[in-house]
Amino acid sequence: MFPEYRDLISQLKASDHHFGRLFEQHNTLDQRIKNMESRVETGTHEQIEILKKEKLHLKDQLHAILRKSSPAA
Repeated sequence: MFPEYRDLISQLKASDHHFGRLFEQHNTLDQRIKNMESRVETGTHEQIEILKKEKLHLKDQLHAILRKSSPAA
């Protein structure tokens, strides 16, 4: 996710608790969705879609922070 911001992500994960928490929530949701889709964890199609929307919302928040924090911004 966001390879162009790889260094900035590392910096923010270490220095910005809010960013780090959002990043962790995004990764947790991503893994949960993968588990549901591969039937490792039970979940309905509707539950998966809800989680995907939550994950997208987190990704949007992360991207906004990255754009704001980027020296090129």
